[in-house]
This record gives sequence, C-alpha cells and structure tokens, in this order.
Amino acid sequence: MYQQIPHELDQRIKNELEGGEIVEWKGMPVPRLFKLETTVPFLFAIPWTAFAIFWMFGAAGFQIPDFSKGFNPMLLFPLFGLPFVLIGIAMLSSPIWSYLKDKKTVYVITDRRVLIMTGGRSFEFKSIMPDQIREMTRRERAATGDLVIAHKVWRDSDNDQRSQEVGLFNIPDVRGAQAALQRLLEKFNRENQKDDSNGWELKER
Repeated sequence: MYQQIPHELDQRIKNELEGGEIVEWKGMPVPRLFKLETTVPFLFAIPWTAFAIFWMFGAAGFQIPDFSKGFNPMLLFPLFGLPFVLIGIAMLSSPIWSYLKDKKTVYVITDRRVLIMTGGRSFEFKSIMPDQIREMTRRERAATGDLVIAHKVWRDSDNDQRSQEVGLFNIPDVRGAQAALQRLLEKFNRENQKDDSNGWELKER
C-alpha cells in the first residue's frame, strides 16, 4: 500500500521507469515548514539581517540620502550592505523553499532500484541501485519516519570530511517502505547469489 501521488508527479515517475519495472512502494514526505536543516539558518538569519539593515541605516546617517544638492559618491556607501541583507532574506526564506520542494518530492521503490525525484524549478532524478545500499536505518516518530539507506561523503573547501544521509525522509509509511526495500535487496541477492545480509543490518531509532 502506498500514498496517492498527484497526477503530474506520478506521470513523471512513470516516464522514468524502465520497461517491465514494477513499483513496489511509493510515497511523498509530509511537508514541514521548520526542520533542522532549515531552522538553523533561519535562526541565524534573524540577527544577521537585523544587523545588516541597521548597518545600512547607520551608514546613511539614519536618514534618507539627499541627492538634491548634487551627486556625492558617499551617498552610495550604504549600498555596500545590500548584499548582506539579500543573503539574510535568502536564509529567512529557506523554510519556505524547503517546504515547496517537499511538495514535489516523490520516493519510489521498484523491483530494481530506489528512485528519488525532487522538484523545484526543475526535476532531479536519483537512482540508487541495490548494490549501493549499505545500511537500513529506520527512525520513527509519532506520524512519520525516516529510512536511511546510504551516506554521501565528501570533503569541503577546508578539506574537512562531510557526510550527508541519503534515504526516504519524513514519510508516513516508513514500515511499508522498509518492507519494500527488504524485498528489493532479497531479490537482488537471489539473482546474484549473494548472502541475504548484503553487508547491511536494520537499525531502529
């Protein structure tokens, strides 16, 4: 059993499927305006934006620039704070953009792979094959849960190692997704004559 997907998004998923590929489970995240990855920058943006606006007003002498006496380049000095105000506005609006993105995100588990479609101005499709799945961690909350299936690891500009979870997040039927994923892995192992564990183990939180 899986969620009803809006027709437009469901059609995009169908167009992405290969011939004979069978959908075992599909669902969408429950959109939330505030979550960890958006709440932190939002809270940081409040003092950032307030200070940037205060600096601009202070640089202008807390008055509207007067161009009636001719142009003075110093009157444009407060505009140096404008990029910082725009950055603050972008961080303040991050929960809204994340919410809209969740409304166009679809998770699909087929008999061949895990397919993640994320929407926005354009749509991005990510395929995760069974041999790329190295863990299965289920986190459950009151009405939703997460199913983590991999970690993306990279190094940033300071050469510090960073890690990001890959999986199905904030979905209402997390146990159904787990069952479908387990069937996919078992099918892959049978076809490739591998041990059923496939190097992963279920972890619950």
